[in-house]
Amino acid sequence: MDEYNKHDKDQTTDENRKSEVWSHEQTDENKYVQEDNVKEQNESQQVENRSHIDERPTDENAVSEQAIKEQAATRANAPTTKNAKKGRFGFLKMIGAAVIGSALTLGVVTQTDLLQDEPEVEEVVKEEPAESESEPATNVSTNGIDISDIIEQSSEAIVGITNFGNQQNPFQPSSGEVEQGTGSGVIYEVNEKETYIITNHHVIDGANKVSVSLHDGETVEAKLVGTDPLTDTAVIKIAGEYDITPLPFGDSDEVRSGESVIAIGNPLGLELSRTVTQGIISAIDRSINVQTAAGEWELDVIQTDAAINPGNSGGALINNRGELIGINSLKIASNNVEGLGFAIPSNDVKSIVSQLRDNNQVERPYLGVGMQDVRTIPSFYMPSLPDKVKAGAIIVSVDSSSAAGKAGLKEEDIIVKMDDYEIESDKDVRKFLYKEAEIGDDVKITFYRNGKKQSVDLTLTSNLTEEVS
Repeated sequence: MDEYNKHDKDQTTDENRKSEVWSHEQTDENKYVQEDNVKEQNESQQVENRSHIDERPTDENAVSEQAIKEQAATRANAPTTKNAKKGRFGFLKMIGAAVIGSALTLGVVTQTDLLQDEPEVEEVVKEEPAESESEPATNVSTNGIDISDIIEQSSEAIVGITNFGNQQNPFQPSSGEVEQGTGSGVIYEVNEKETYIITNHHVIDGANKVSVSLHDGETVEAKLVGTDPLTDTAVIKIAGEYDITPLPFGDSDEVRSGESVIAIGNPLGLELSRTVTQGIISAIDRSINVQTAAGEWELDVIQTDAAINPGNSGGALINNRGELIGINSLKIASNNVEGLGFAIPSNDVKSIVSQLRDNNQVERPYLGVGMQDVRTIPSFYMPSLPDKVKAGAIIVSVDSSSAAGKAGLKEEDIIVKMDDYEIESDKDVRKFLYKEAEIGDDVKITFYRNGKKQSVDLTLTSNLTEEVS
């Protein structure tokens, strides 16, 4: 009997614990969500309690009356069946939600490759620097040639030129030749005996001696082959055979605005020899007024924004194939102007150079007079002119053996027309002779002498057979 009573007491205690657990579930179900470890312990305890209940003796006669009363009292304090079911159902809902949530999480992880191994990603990351190292970036032109290679090959053909002349200081007696200036040049032909170089006329103008500085630092004295002041072009040569690749000519007629170009020369002296600047073709078919040794002239040029500085004159303007497309000649120098450089087109240079090699000068129609713009003559020196005549080219000298001298033209005659071409300045006379007329053409000259309009006919001759006055 005592054993049963003890067992009933244990049972009652267990039921009380269970009731407390159920009550706790009803009042604070969130505790199972926040504290998973406590929930597992409670579940184990509930299972153990249920096993004790299932093992309870079924023989009511063996239970004492006191035990029955205690058991009835305990059950009276226990939650109702409805509340117990509600507590169990809430608990099962939480267990089910946890299971479903775990299943969903596992599915998402497996489908998003989060559990896959990472060595494959590591391998891709390691390959990127290897690919970058094996294929370094290069400065490549549009035709696939490295710009640095073009510059290296072309630079050997660029030379420095020094002009030596007599000292012009009136307070000091001449003590020999002095350096008058420096410039650049381009080697365009090499043979077994001589090497030929293109430069500007103004680079060697007035020189008693010209020296050439080669790419390896060797200095050689040069000889003048021919020069053309009107186009600012000259050819010099040095004796001997040199292992230098000449710069090939390109077709300047194919040049387009916006095309990349490179200028190579010796800006500010030989200390900065073979300096490279890069730019684009800013414009083609430009004509600019220049004052040359032969007078004012409209020079046909290529315009570029590649830097051209004093000392660059006579240097090369090359395209992205390493071909010579122009001889750098001049720039517009002003505080308000930047990036206006000009080069003589290579096709013009080739024609001029060929004639300089053959004749030492360029063959052109020859009139045989020296001229000046009449508007530059002071009024008290001006011969009488009709009021309607405001411009023209006044003759200041005449070659008596020329076509003009033989036709009777005199000093102070003012030319106003050649054939149907209007003449407003001496530049217009040159433009007509060198661009409109040819050697052997018959030309009608209209002019004013002592205020009277007159005209003569003459036949143009070659400047190669006549001595220029």
